Amino acid sequence: MPDSTRPLVISAPEPRTLDLIFTAPAMQTLRDRYEIVEIEPDELASLPSETLARARYIIGQPPVSEATLAAMQSLRCVLNVESNLYNNMPYERLFERGIHVVTTGAVFAEPVAEMGLALALNLARGIVDADLDFREGRELWGGEGAASGRLLSGSEIGIIGFGDLGRALNRVLTGFRATIRVFDPWLPPSILRDSGVEPADLESVLAKSDFVFVVASVTSENEGFLGASAFASMRPGAAFILLSRAGVVDFDALMAAVRSGHIVAASDVFPEEPLAADHPVRRLPGFLRSAHRAGALDVAFKRMGDMVLEDMDLMDRGLPPMRCKRAERETVARMRSKPVTRN
Repeated sequence: MPDSTRPLVISAPEPRTLDLIFTAPAMQTLRDRYEIVEIEPDELASLPSETLARARYIIGQPPVSEATLAAMQSLRCVLNVESNLYNNMPYERLFERGIHVVTTGAVFAEPVAEMGLALALNLARGIVDADLDFREGRELWGGEGAASGRLLSGSEIGIIGFGDLGRALNRVLTGFRATIRVFDPWLPPSILRDSGVEPADLESVLAKSDFVFVVASVTSENEGFLGASAFASMRPGAAFILLSRAGVVDFDALMAAVRSGHIVAASDVFPEEPLAADHPVRRLPGFLRSAHRAGALDVAFKRMGDMVLEDMDLMDRGLPPMRCKRAERETVARMRSKPVTRN
């Protein structure tokens, strides 16, 4: 029999699972405090009307129609644990009713920022290629093997986007004594200055940087906005590091810029994932590849569960969520990032 004395939570965290995002003690806390109804994302609308009426929280972001939302009279929050906010529910109606939509995506900021630093250092020093040469017995010793090397310290760095990931990247770059310029049209210059970076337009970030990190989300306004002209404006030999979503770049133009020798690049994300076995980027010299694994650490996934529990506890006490990032009325419908299919 259902326990109507506990708040009801509908769980549809695909592609995550509850076991992935909750430690064993946190899972026990979740089940002790709440009645959990686990469903596939496309099953929400078919739940009994009584279940919909009692549901206080949704873990995941399954499609929600106007009619389904109208039936969910107790709903307080949709807790998206994938990290991308989908355009699959009537956000205006949610906001009108004071229902929060939040994401746990901030858990990935630190691990992705650290991977971004590793990719930049590798592009600067050729670590992977040198190791592969060493294994094959064709290594170059001393200065001969470092002829194309350069320093991250004291360099000029550009960051495109300054959300959670951009801020985390700025923190890991502390100590390199770099000049850091940031382009983010959604933030006022004072916020950037308060973080110790220099506000700049996109043209300056591209033209004046030795290393360009792209950490911007894909929106209805910036899809594919970094194309051939953007790459042509970069300094010869500059490094382009893509960490957020491939949708913000013209990927063919990026490959062409690397193929020409004008820039080098690294990416943790690709236009299609998994990538086709014959995709030309797999064999492109000067391009460092990572299979969308920068943030996929177990410690990050488990932080999601802690965030969800803490925010549900706050809301149970009539307080707003504080750990997860709340969707904003003005921007949430602009998000265009593709959902991930693999953890």
